[in-house]
Amino acid sequence: MAFTRWDPIRDLLAIQQRLDRFAPGPAGWIPAVDLHETPDHYVLTAELPGLKREDLDIHMHDGQLTLSGVRREHEVACEQYHRMERGHGSFSRTFQLPVPVDADHVVADLRDGVLTVTCSKTNEPGARRIRIS
Repeated sequence: MAFTRWDPIRDLLAIQQRLDRFAPGPAGWIPAVDLHETPDHYVLTAELPGLKREDLDIHMHDGQLTLSGVRREHEVACEQYHRMERGHGSFSRTFQLPVPVDADHVVADLRDGVLTVTCSKTNEPGARRIRIS
């Protein structure tokens, strides 16, 4: 049996992140994102159901990966919604990567509502807008 030390700050931050997904501020909504590292790459995966490539913008600058976009408001002909849980509006998320990445070798792919951005590690920082395939 393995024991881990309880970190109340970590638990509070995790709770805050969960609450922010359901009650976001003026940004409208916040997509769920995973960011992991391999020996040669950083891989960001974001859940973006209903968004098209033209709704997204990805920038790399000074070791920061910025993902932004907009989900259009639901246009349904009805007199009254009984429940509305899917957020809409604009969002922007920025992630600081600990090691510089090669801005010329960043690949973004949007498939089935999941965006995957793969960043190759390098020793030279750079800036570039990323095209989504």
